[in-house]
Amino acid sequence: MHTQHKIILGNSQQMPELADGSVQLMVTSPPYPMIKMWDALFAQADPEIAQLWQALDANSQEETVTQIYDAMHDYLAKVWQETYRVLADGGIACINIGDATRTVNGKFQLFPNHARITEICKKIGFTTLPYILWKKPTTKPKYKGKGAFLGSGFLPPNAYVTLDCEFILIFRKGSLRKFQPHDANRYDSAFTKHQRDEWFSQIWTVKGIRQTTSELERRTAAYPEEIAYRLIKMFSIKGELVLDPFLGSGTTTKIAMLNERNSIGYESDESLLPLIKKKLCCGQIDCKVDFVKR
Repeated sequence: MHTQHKIILGNSQQMPELADGSVQLMVTSPPYPMIKMWDALFAQADPEIAQLWQALDANSQEETVTQIYDAMHDYLAKVWQETYRVLADGGIACINIGDATRTVNGKFQLFPNHARITEICKKIGFTTLPYILWKKPTTKPKYKGKGAFLGSGFLPPNAYVTLDCEFILIFRKGSLRKFQPHDANRYDSAFTKHQRDEWFSQIWTVKGIRQTTSELERRTAAYPEEIAYRLIKMFSIKGELVLDPFLGSGTTTKIAMLNERNSIGYESDESLLPLIKKKLCCGQIDCKVDFVKR
């Protein structure tokens, strides 16, 4: 099947390249609020966030920490709102997100990103569906500074639970999708019984990606191709359009190509372009992608 693929070098808070209701599936992993690696990205994208960090350095107030967290999610919320516009009735949005733990102003705390995004998407109008817990087997708790345990070792009560799962949040726009009887593409896109039994269980154990090549690749924090593969096969059929508004290194586009889906991805960081081209022109697929700079 001939498919079409486009990558927009620009901000996905507005997606004028896409008509209302033109996308069947969105799969993405956005920058995670309150993870230090993405502080600069949020600050560059939104001057208000940069100003709040400066204010925190000056006043060290808990209220300012809350304002930073709120502003980061307000930035992402504009993308979720635009995603709702471009999704077809019955279309699915899948968001891979991790919670954050961080010490700010000497106070260690959890920032529950998955809960905030769920609240925001519900207010936008999405129907919230059961989520998936992605358990990363590479996270191995250790002790004495060699792993993930935080706190007082073996002495209660001041240790902290290790975060070794991320969330794959799943939302639907509108009602269930409808198809013509015996739709050929739908039947040609069927998954196996083994795939159904494994994929539609709530806990996935998929090995995470280890970025060791460069700081740039580590900052993309690419999710494994297996995650994108499962979601695209579960929630779209051949010939449909898959969107990734935070494309990163291009994983969603690559998996869409390999599975006969059309795709469109947005990436505001032009320095990632060489990584995207490297991933898409890897010899596994015919690299025919339109790159558009706004």
